[in-house]
Amino acid sequence: MTGFDILVIALVGFVVLVLIAGIKTVPQGYRYTVERFGRYTRTLEPGLNLITPFVETIGAKMNVMEQVLNVPTQEVITKDNASVTADAVTFFQVLNVAQAAYQVKNLENAILNLTMTNIRSVMGSMELDELLSNRDAINDRLLHVVDDAVSPWGIKVTRVEIKDIQPPKDLVDAMARQMKAEREKRAQVLEAEGQRNAQILKAEGAKQAAILQAEGKREAAYREAEARERLAAAEAQATKLVSEAIAAGDVNAINYFVAQKYTEAMSAIGTASNAKVVLMPMEASSLIGTLGGIGAIARDVFGPDATPPRTPAPRTTAPRSTPSVSPFSPPSQE
Repeated sequence: MTGFDILVIALVGFVVLVLIAGIKTVPQGYRYTVERFGRYTRTLEPGLNLITPFVETIGAKMNVMEQVLNVPTQEVITKDNASVTADAVTFFQVLNVAQAAYQVKNLENAILNLTMTNIRSVMGSMELDELLSNRDAINDRLLHVVDDAVSPWGIKVTRVEIKDIQPPKDLVDAMARQMKAEREKRAQVLEAEGQRNAQILKAEGAKQAAILQAEGKREAAYREAEARERLAAAEAQATKLVSEAIAAGDVNAINYFVAQKYTEAMSAIGTASNAKVVLMPMEASSLIGTLGGIGAIARDVFGPDATPPRTPAPRTTAPRSTPSVSPFSPPSQE
């Protein structure tokens, strides 16, 4: 092999080395920085890229995908001097590769310490009850504070989430007792309100029932008074007619009036619920004579062909062993 062949082989090997050194492939989701004699010049995008061999070199290989960073558990003193432990998780993404590569050293450690510091600051400015009930507000405040702090580094913090907040065990027990007492108090209040409402409704119902009952009694009394008034008017009219007949010299009218009252009195005595046997010193012929007067009146009114009223047959009642005697009647003569 001659010297020329050796030179050609060496030249080909050099060209291959130059090509290997000048061709760079960047995977998807990453960005490479290019340095020329140690100074940043440009950023390589994903795909096949060419650089000047031996003059330009690859500086930093940055992951531009969204990344998650676990914040370890740390102790926090709240505004009301309660000690709690909390941990969190932070999501961030590199937006400016040059700033993230050359503005800060050890990017993840810087974001981690910044997040932990702001967690202590934000949670320490809140009381325990507010801390436990407003986790969303804590996340929002942490997001804005941490994002503003890392923005000069070309980093975008997309989310900061508090994973867990653990108060001390004795404080948890005290909170449980407090919650139980509050629930029991609310239950007693609700029960008392229910009983009060039930009593109010019951009283309202009794009131309405009394009102309706009073209105019914008033209406009944009104109608009864009206009926008595009409009955009295009819009685007065009948008495007036009889009086006019008597004034005209009609004796039969007197017999009719007396017989009517007599018959009503006998009916009332006969239909009494406690009347079994009634012995009264009265003559049946008087009632028959009165009924005869009624027949005469009927003949005068309706003519001589009118049928006189039938005289009821006297009703015989078997004597009892101990007959009742009216205290106002004289003893009967046998």
